[in-house]
Amino acid sequence: MSALPHETPPRAYADPYRIEEWEGPQTLAALRAELAVVDAAELVGFNAKLDAARFGSEQAAVISDARRLIALRTRPEVHAAIAASLAGTSDAAPVEELYAHLESRGAAE
Repeated sequence: MSALPHETPPRAYADPYRIEEWEGPQTLAALRAELAVVDAAELVGFNAKLDAARFGSEQAAVISDARRLIALRTRPEVHAAIAASLAGTSDAAPVEELYAHLESRGAAE
């Protein structure tokens, strides 16, 4: 979505290979508006999941999932990151490095 002259342009994601739970629309109204543009059925599903979720972490998870869906469907930098990853040309670290990092953190605690 492009911003109108009086609107703030959408902010690029900090890392298109890792979409953080807080990135994306910051209000329920904005989230619903973007989901409606993506797919009306996604909006209906989001509303049903949000209504069924308990306050707290369940609602936060539903909102985070919807934000990620919007990023996956609308953001060109996320599309480029996915394409680069599938083509094997991404700068992402190998999974072995991730496991080594996680194991070192677990040993420190």
